[in-house]
Amino acid sequence: MALNTGTTALNEYERKELQQKQHYFFQSELQSMARELPGKYQQRLPYDLLSGLASALLDGTVFAITKSLQEVQQLEERNLSSQRIKMANEHKAQKHEMQKKHKEMLLSCQNKPHNRHLVEAQVKREQEAIETRCDEEIRKKDMKIIMELDQKVMDQQVVLERAGVPGFFVTNNKQDLTLQKYLLEFIVRLSSMELPG
Repeated sequence: MALNTGTTALNEYERKELQQKQHYFFQSELQSMARELPGKYQQRLPYDLLSGLASALLDGTVFAITKSLQEVQQLEERNLSSQRIKMANEHKAQKHEMQKKHKEMLLSCQNKPHNRHLVEAQVKREQEAIETRCDEEIRKKDMKIIMELDQKVMDQQVVLERAGVPGFFVTNNKQDLTLQKYLLEFIVRLSSMELPG
């Protein structure tokens, strides 16, 4: 019975020692990565924040969360991009159809030259109208995409904050967002490194 307790204590000691080694590794790598950043961001990554992040990475959960968030974001970006491409292609097809119609209208004026001026004016009005409509639809689509991506960023901030990842909180402050982007890059880089142990 005493042997079993001794083995358990030894395993616990080895586990803690390994965890300490990994924490030091993460801490060291994070400090090294932080030194690569512009000075104004280095100042916003104090030792305590980097040490807290190193601790948060130890059990692997944060790596799994960021990988999942990255996959969801990539899917969302592809989806939004294909929606925009689809709309642009529809516009192209509509403009092509209109050009064919205008060509026919202008050809029909060969027999009635006195109508050509009126038809040309109509063609010009219709071309301007379709250009304006298409530009407005694309502008609205782009605004919707930006809003959806902003919402996705906020959702990610909430998930990471709830997971207790230091440096993450809901914000739309440009500097805070840039700092969080750097922290995510650090996490992704660390996830592909081989751990000591």
